[in-house]
Amino acid sequence: MIGRLHGILLEKQAPELLIDVNGVGYEVLAPMTTHYLLPSINHPVTLHTHLVVREDAQQLFGFATLDQRALFRELIKVSGVGPKLALTILSGMDVEDFVRCVRDNNLAALTRLPGVGKKTAERLLIEMRDRLKGWSADGVAVRDGAAVLGVSINAVAEAEAALVSLGYKPADASKSIAAIKSEGLTAEALIRHALKNMLAK
Repeated sequence: MIGRLHGILLEKQAPELLIDVNGVGYEVLAPMTTHYLLPSINHPVTLHTHLVVREDAQQLFGFATLDQRALFRELIKVSGVGPKLALTILSGMDVEDFVRCVRDNNLAALTRLPGVGKKTAERLLIEMRDRLKGWSADGVAVRDGAAVLGVSINAVAEAEAALVSLGYKPADASKSIAAIKSEGLTAEALIRHALKNMLAK
């Protein structure tokens, strides 16, 4: 099991990352809550990881905090929730928000996430209530990622592609990004605002 990676961040195109660890490039899938905390390209990064091994593929998932990885591991134990859906859930809300959502029995917030229907949301609330006993709904460490100088001209395209990869329809992704009026935002910032707006509806 690969539990941790420390290396140089070579590429980040949500939800995928490429990390150089002593000359070996590791492809890692990470939720947007981790992307928000990443340094800029060619800077050192450390991720807590979880390896999923299947007959047809091996996928490495990376997380900025141990809380994120712990929640991911609990989510994939829930019937009907695989790694991809767990990644989508962690992209739509951080650990603190998810814990609060379960404690408040907030079915509506969960069903706003792509791929989470009413039945899956109900199952999550029931099963995760017991799994999250002892978890604190506050005090989760959150820090802003390193600022990136300049804005990629492909920021909008990257943001839209990331939303589509998380399960949103292309038209909805494009509309959500277009609705963000602020200029000079990075792809990560655009995604963060778009997710926040879509989940608030």
